[in-house]
Amino acid sequence: MNEKDIKLEDAFERLNHIMEELEKPDISLENSFNLYQEGMKLIKVCNTSIDKVEKELIILNEKGDINEL
Repeated sequence: MNEKDIKLEDAFERLNHIMEELEKPDISLENSFNLYQEGMKLIKVCNTSIDKVEKELIILNEKGDINEL
């Protein structure tokens, strides 16, 4: 699956799973590094998605299409 196709909720769920795995005392260094890399990619996806929604809300607010958030 392409990173851009990941839903925000799914990314948060996967990040929670990654954090649980990283907290395990018997995790290998290699596995923790791979999980860390995956987590950083997911955080980037989340930030991009949130930024996009925020920009859309600003545009709607400027047009007067919404009154309050």
